[in-house]
Amino acid sequence: MQRISISPRNDWKQYVEKYGLVWHSTDEYNYWNESAYYSFSQYEIDKIKKATKQIYEMYLEAGDYIISRDLFRQFGIPDWCKNVIIDTWNNEPPCLNYGRFDFGFDGENLKLLEFNCDTPTSLLEASIIQWYWKEDVFPDKRQFNEIHEALVEKFADIKNIIKREKLHFAYFSEDSGEDLINVSYLMDCAIEAGVSSEILNIEDVGWHKKSYFVDEKDEPIRNLFKLYPWEWMVHEEFGPKILQTSIKTNYLEPIWKMLWSNKAILAILHKLFPNSEYILAADFKPVLVAKFVKKPIHSREGANIKIFNHSEILHQSSGNYFGDAIYQEFFNIPEYGGKFPIIGSWIVDAYPAGIGIREGGIITDNMASFVPHIIE
Repeated sequence: MQRISISPRNDWKQYVEKYGLVWHSTDEYNYWNESAYYSFSQYEIDKIKKATKQIYEMYLEAGDYIISRDLFRQFGIPDWCKNVIIDTWNNEPPCLNYGRFDFGFDGENLKLLEFNCDTPTSLLEASIIQWYWKEDVFPDKRQFNEIHEALVEKFADIKNIIKREKLHFAYFSEDSGEDLINVSYLMDCAIEAGVSSEILNIEDVGWHKKSYFVDEKDEPIRNLFKLYPWEWMVHEEFGPKILQTSIKTNYLEPIWKMLWSNKAILAILHKLFPNSEYILAADFKPVLVAKFVKKPIHSREGANIKIFNHSEILHQSSGNYFGDAIYQEFFNIPEYGGKFPIIGSWIVDAYPAGIGIREGGIITDNMASFVPHIIE
């Protein structure tokens, strides 16, 4: 793996906007950064694929373990959610079963940092934007990127389950528009697969007096993809009404994703697979290593992370996530030109589908840039 500097395309902003990435830069920095790219060998790509597949199998075992031992409270999950989580875990309702494993990589060792599988972002960049960059700049090179095809194929499977019913796509409105971009892209994949689709702001989801969720037109929401965290939903006023609907709503992704998207599962993984080459030591109390990271179990975008050397705080980030946390062994990611790359390995329907790379400071936050890649 090498980071190689390169001149950006003269009209790169026009190119990425053409394919939907309207939030790509500010006056201070470029979120989409094509002034460099990462080059991988096929051996390294095969290693990432293998790790992704094996870790997915570990997550399946960890899910069974959490449920069988009733560990929901360690995950901050309300008691009323338990039965519906167990039901969706066992009965497998419609699901993309997609997400992004974040890896640290030092050229030989590949370590899981966390799994974003409830509301993962940087999807459009990984699937579409970097592919067309490669086609323009390195048309004869390869890229590990089958994400779009995998998503369309999976939406086609879901279409066969929900038949002619509409699939609503809900996003959370925030300043950058990042969530809207990701949801719009996923809806485009669904439409390509022939799924009747409609987009709406999550704040426009309403509750009908006859006890079911509706869109802004008062139409029942029978199938809902939502880029909105389950741990937020279940603690809101209308959260418990998930159990009270007279017209059932299928959620993509299902509520069992509360188990996998929670950083508490990192401690479970280490307990179950202490000798895995991919799993860092982790626990609900400080791990027995000199250098470790404290992560709130619901933290997002690198917020409220602390890196320790024994009891000394070396680095920390601000944010609004407090409460329960896990402690994870620190992994030394090599620095490339002052940047620390995180490999996001995408999985769709249980299969490795491609990678995207974000690089930033030693704590990867929402100011990290996305950098494309090729295979040499």
